[in-house]
Amino acid sequence: MLGAIAAVFVLLVIGGALLANATRTSTTSPVAIPTYDSATPEARPSATEVLPRPTRGTTGTDRDTSTRPDTTTRPSRPARNTTLTRNSLYLAGTLPRTSCRGRATNVYNDAQLKALILTTSTCMNRTWSAALGKVGIPFSPPGYAITARGGRGACGDFPHKGGIVPYYCPRNSTIYASTSAMADGTGRQRGYASLSNWHGAFTAMFAHEYGHHVQHLSGLEDSWWSKTLASRSSSGKLGLSRRYELQANCLSGLWMRSVAASYPINSARRNTLYYFFSNVGDWPGYPRDHGSPPNSGRWFRQGYERVKTFQCNTWLAPASTTS
Repeated sequence: MLGAIAAVFVLLVIGGALLANATRTSTTSPVAIPTYDSATPEARPSATEVLPRPTRGTTGTDRDTSTRPDTTTRPSRPARNTTLTRNSLYLAGTLPRTSCRGRATNVYNDAQLKALILTTSTCMNRTWSAALGKVGIPFSPPGYAITARGGRGACGDFPHKGGIVPYYCPRNSTIYASTSAMADGTGRQRGYASLSNWHGAFTAMFAHEYGHHVQHLSGLEDSWWSKTLASRSSSGKLGLSRRYELQANCLSGLWMRSVAASYPINSARRNTLYYFFSNVGDWPGYPRDHGSPPNSGRWFRQGYERVKTFQCNTWLAPASTTS
């Protein structure tokens, strides 16, 4: 019953946002994409304006005004595929190895945690700009709004009332987060540091949020949202949401593996990441919108160990792996 009520509430929020933002098309998500936005009854921790895409303009000086035939041809680019199951992102292969050394960070220190987030974000920019460029997906970096206590952004309050989670807002391609809420928790929700106070776990969480930006750039977000609008049942919408979020887990795993040598991430730290992602997700009695904790961990591990982007195609995976 609670899940059904939550689904109706989400739809009401979505409808209000659509009316308030009439310039945005109906096939894209007008609301925040939260990451692990619910806690268990035992208060376990939760997990984890569209920028115009570059276009090639034509000016007067670009046109051939002579009577001679134009014998030059531009090399053709393969058409981009923005569908969920055959997206161009899946052709990017293994992410390029990126040098990104994790800085010593006390995650309870707001300034230090913010510095870590912003420093590693530049590494993510380098990795994903190269990977997306290889398959013809235009790249632009996300913005960041990181504060100690929270605030209000284009997709509403951050964190959401009573929550601790960072989230990606597709309205302005920005990742929002409260450092104190993430580490210390709020109200009945314990912070992520109760699972691990190693800074790499927090970096991986933001790699998940960056994964939502990659979904946005590649067209996966628009395709997911179109299917969500077309779905006639709350269970169908929740199933799509789980596949979307678990895919971001997998993209996080891909990226963490790409920096494992430099960060560095040894086998013990790798196991910490597996543990972290296996202890966040949907808990009994709450909406099933992000995937069970075991599946949360499995999809992060899928990206970390399988290393190629097509391995993150949750849309072709069996329902049992995205429950």
